[in-house]
Amino acid sequence: MTINETQDEIIEEFELFDDWEGKYEYIIDLGKKLTPLDEQYKTEDHIIKGCQSRVWLHAELQGDRVIFTADSDAIIVKGLISMLVRVYSGHTPDEIVNSDLYFMEKVGLQQHLAQTRSNGLASMVKQMKTYGLAFSALQKN
Repeated sequence: MTINETQDEIIEEFELFDDWEGKYEYIIDLGKKLTPLDEQYKTEDHIIKGCQSRVWLHAELQGDRVIFTADSDAIIVKGLISMLVRVYSGHTPDEIVNSDLYFMEKVGLQQHLAQTRSNGLASMVKQMKTYGLAFSALQKN
């Protein structure tokens, strides 16, 4: 599945809810279903800077694909990072770097998140794209 196909799938899932209370519950459920991050990656090196909550992100290159795993100590944030992991994990570094993330705007996340959470979400995306750039450079060497 492409990055855009996954984003479209998430948009469709959010359309099932009539109000933001239901959407928040769905985000929390997504966080609960997130594959647990190995404790060895819950270190300062893996914390995303710019997030009010603690968010750990690990990325590794498996073949030509980037695999992301993540966790957070905040339930809403854990759901947000789970969506980003779902969108980006399993794609090539270049696909990640060149992607246009539109699902967050389409489901209304920017308007319904506190400014600090919105900034944190931007930091998560930035860190994932940074990993994509780093792995892309590694592949070209």
